[in-house]
Amino acid sequence: MIGEAEIAAAVRVLRSGRVVQGPEVAAFEEEFSELVAGRACVAVNSGTSALQLSLMALGIGPGDEVVVPSFSFAASANAVRLVGADPVFADITPGTYCLDPLAASAMIGPRTAAIMPVHLYGHPAPMDQLMELAARHGLAVLEDACQAHGATLHGRPVGSFGEAGCFSFYPTKNMHALEGGIISTGDPHLARTLRLLRNQGMEQRYENEIVGANMRMTDVAAAVGREQLKQLPAWTEQRRANAKVLDSHIEGLSVPHEADGARHVYHQYTVRIPGGLRDSVQQDLARQGIGSTVYYPTPIHRLRPYQGQGRPSLPETDRAAAEVLSLPVHPTLAQAELERIAQAVSDAGGVR
Repeated sequence: MIGEAEIAAAVRVLRSGRVVQGPEVAAFEEEFSELVAGRACVAVNSGTSALQLSLMALGIGPGDEVVVPSFSFAASANAVRLVGADPVFADITPGTYCLDPLAASAMIGPRTAAIMPVHLYGHPAPMDQLMELAARHGLAVLEDACQAHGATLHGRPVGSFGEAGCFSFYPTKNMHALEGGIISTGDPHLARTLRLLRNQGMEQRYENEIVGANMRMTDVAAAVGREQLKQLPAWTEQRRANAKVLDSHIEGLSVPHEADGARHVYHQYTVRIPGGLRDSVQQDLARQGIGSTVYYPTPIHRLRPYQGQGRPSLPETDRAAAEVLSLPVHPTLAQAELERIAQAVSDAGGVR
């Protein structure tokens, strides 16, 4: 959603002449840090860049392995490959669609350097168990929080558990910045390394300290992000309220699970439709003018770039890919629209 405040902010920046990594970016980083328990934040040009630069800053590269869930957007594994490391795919828990600590534990080997939990659909991964697992094996933890702005576990925000947390500001996210990403970290040395890496390896112009890249955020994006950030709390509460309406009106189907102590921010509201009926239900909803999407129809380990890595047994991942369907939950939906969505999906896939 783009409103007048975002448009005015973008125009203000364009008129200022400071359009790349200037005062708006610095202000956005400072303001976003409040969402991640005061951790340092480093803004970049995308969520994928956030993941890639975090892995680089952690020293992860060729010869290393990173445990990731296969049930996620490909960027989670792509970032690992882009630094020359190998993603090792682990299964998920069926209720939350997040990385299963037991499955992750089984995939740890002598080359494992990190674990990358994904807070999928806006639900926090089981960070307490995953942090304990990482500590036991001396592994770094990189949180893929690209879908989970403002989600918490036992009152602690996602992006504040691991060595680094990565967020995306792509336009489909709960808040956006036209395009962009941000990395949160509690390690000042890591934060400085990230700032160098995003800016050709230099803090002062022409004084390159390391090999870096151009992954900077523009001030236009940051200005839009700042306005969106102001609205995020209200939008999140509306998403949660909308999810409760859907929960109470959908019959005959499994609705999203919210684990004990978790605060789901419902980037997606995802139901399960078993029995091979998911695609026909989606078509039925489309005929009624109700949009729905499958996130994700093909697990990452079955995508072409990753098929050469053996054939891991990920039964919960495969079941989820065949059954999940995400319904509208965005903040602009009215009560009547939510009830109509719930009735339609119940009739098509549940109670007949």
